[in-house]
Amino acid sequence: INKQLEKMKQNQECERRKRIAEEKHKEWVKKKREEERRERKRKLSKEMVEKVTRELEKMQLQEKADIKYKEWLTKKRAEEAEKKKKEKEKEKEREAELLEKRTRSEKIFKEWLQNSRNKPQPALNGYGFPHGKSSGLY
Repeated sequence: INKQLEKMKQNQECERRKRIAEEKHKEWVKKKREEERRERKRKLSKEMVEKVTRELEKMQLQEKADIKYKEWLTKKRAEEAEKKKKEKEKEKEREAELLEKRTRSEKIFKEWLQNSRNKPQPALNGYGFPHGKSSGLY
């Protein structure tokens, strides 16, 4: 009976130890899973923060690029407008010069025409030359 009692005590002790070991194992597994879950959550939040900061930097770079492009475009358009303005001014000056030249030449032509009517006609056979030309000797 003593042996049986002792064996029963040993079995109960063994059972109790098994139960305690199983509980500790379950607790350890639970802790480990919780820790892994927290670690995953932390990594995920860190990745999200990094992603957001990268996107923010990207947006800022894009905004800067847009601003620079707009500045360049306005500058280019201003230069084009200035160039067109100068070309128009040059064209006007050229037209004014042509008009002035035309009026001056018309005036000179009219004066010449007026003076040519008053001038006497040259003699055809003057100074003893036949037909108004020299005959080869001085």
